[in-house]
Amino acid sequence: QVQFVESGGGLVQPGGSLRLSCVVSGDIFSIATMGWYRQDPGKERDLVATFETVGATNYADSVRGRFTISRDNAENAVYLQMNSLKPEDTAVYICMIEYRQRALDYYRTAWGQGTQVTVSS
Repeated sequence: QVQFVESGGGLVQPGGSLRLSCVVSGDIFSIATMGWYRQDPGKERDLVATFETVGATNYADSVRGRFTISRDNAENAVYLQMNSLKPEDTAVYICMIEYRQRALDYYRTAWGQGTQVTVSS
């Protein structure tokens, strides 16, 4: 029903940068919120950043000032520019959307497969 294409992850040195990309397609009438979560090994999934349709953004305290979320509504895409990366940023980064289908009048949440980010010297 909903397909995610997530890319941009990889192995970088501390202090380096990565840009994550998530492009969504399928039976999507509208998207409210798009964002990124991350899951450390053996840990719970935590919010990294979200971008609502109105333009409001939220950032985890641990990434504020280093990460920047952006959105391209025409492409159903959300991006995460990650600068000054630290080893503790290592995680699987997962794309999230809140969307509705044309035939339905409520929003639901969908999750991508995730892309691995590893920060190590």
